Amino acid sequence: MDNHPRSSSVITAILTMAAALCLILSFSSSAEPKALVLKPFKQLSQESAECAGCHKDKNPSLYAQWGRSKHYGANVGCYECHQANPEDKDAITHEGHTISVIVSPADCANCHTQEVDEFAKSHHAKAGQIIGSLDNFLAEVVEGALTFNGQSPAAVNGCWQCHGSEVKVLENGDLDPTTWPNTGIGRINPDGSVGACTACHQRHEFSMVQARRPEACGKCHLGPDHPQKEIYEESKHGINFYANVDRMNLDSAKWIVGEDYDAAPTCATCHMSATRELPVTHDVGNRISWTLRPAISEKIDAKAKAQGKEVKSWEARRADMMNVCESCHTKSMIDSFYQQFDSLVVLYNDKFARPGKELMDVLKSEKMLTETAFDEEIEWTWFYLWHHEGRRARHGAAMQAPDYVQWHGMYEVAERFYIELVPQFLEVVEKAEHNGNTEGAEKARAILAEILDRPEHAWFSGNEPEEVKKARKEAQAAFKARYLSESK
Repeated sequence: MDNHPRSSSVITAILTMAAALCLILSFSSSAEPKALVLKPFKQLSQESAECAGCHKDKNPSLYAQWGRSKHYGANVGCYECHQANPEDKDAITHEGHTISVIVSPADCANCHTQEVDEFAKSHHAKAGQIIGSLDNFLAEVVEGALTFNGQSPAAVNGCWQCHGSEVKVLENGDLDPTTWPNTGIGRINPDGSVGACTACHQRHEFSMVQARRPEACGKCHLGPDHPQKEIYEESKHGINFYANVDRMNLDSAKWIVGEDYDAAPTCATCHMSATRELPVTHDVGNRISWTLRPAISEKIDAKAKAQGKEVKSWEARRADMMNVCESCHTKSMIDSFYQQFDSLVVLYNDKFARPGKELMDVLKSEKMLTETAFDEEIEWTWFYLWHHEGRRARHGAAMQAPDYVQWHGMYEVAERFYIELVPQFLEVVEKAEHNGNTEGAEKARAILAEILDRPEHAWFSGNEPEEVKKARKEAQAAFKARYLSESK
């Protein structure tokens, strides 16, 4: 044994550092909430064994999916998830057991407490509250009719399958087929809980691989008004994911970006998954700084602040998202990206969204439109501008998809504004004036004139400075000359 003084000092130093590290880890673990780790049951319960024995024959695919799940490895079976109390609204007696067909977040919270708490704070959890929205009015009334047990088939099969239905129980105990089956993210369950974990974690396997892939979000986040999946696929991130999916390590237990994979991020990476500094979160808005959903974008905390509520600030949310970006990118690149993104949102807001809303507001305040939504052409035009094209442009900038910013976005926003909204606005005003509303017509025209007199609309009003026109013409001439010379 070496008794040299230097050896003793080295050992002492190592022990001191180890003690300090333990202290730091102890503090860290107490400061940060940790997900509940489910300890496996010693054996499958008798109730679940009975369920599995029957469903193995009657529903072999369900049995096989459960057999591949981590629930199976922990001896969590059918009964542990589906058991119910007799007083539950949706409780039924099945093969001598009291169960519920629906496994709600309240049920999942028996083991996954933190995940359900985080989800309950998210915007996803409120997705089912759409009854009074324009989208639901379209599906219930404009597109549909109340022909399916008092509900619109368009809403039942469309909106509610993403947003979530309010699941109703019929007098005979059956689940109302207008509201079930449904895996909408904001589903309102008979037990009072909101959400559907199976919106992202497909039953009965609950595969992490499936939930981490962009297709999991694509069930709802695609289409003309929120094409995030298509946007992702156009972006460099999406291109890299599909080219290198075999290097994504999707079945990793911890799945930390920069450690377990570096080929590309997925939706889960940016919005939910862990980094070296951030824990997993089931609040998908926890790292979002802008809300790009409404007609006019605002910072994500703006509404809460206006209501006097204290919430996580948009700056803190952005800092967390930038932490994700830093797993692969330099700070200077991330800063420049956010300047580009912010500039597009501000351009859309100031040039088209706020002016468009001003025009629609004056028509309504001066009683030039009826109280019924979508019964006049200009209402459809305005809805397309912000709800479809405007969202595409903003989301395209957020996720780096240039075609969605330009041709599916700002190009269509501009065409909709100048070639449809403005002429239709003047038609409505002229009609109101013809019917005697001269004061309202004068006010409306003044607002339009003030908008079009702004510098960003000078090209349309004909008030563009001559030097600007000259520079553009020179650039156009140079482009044509180059194009002609290259085509020879």
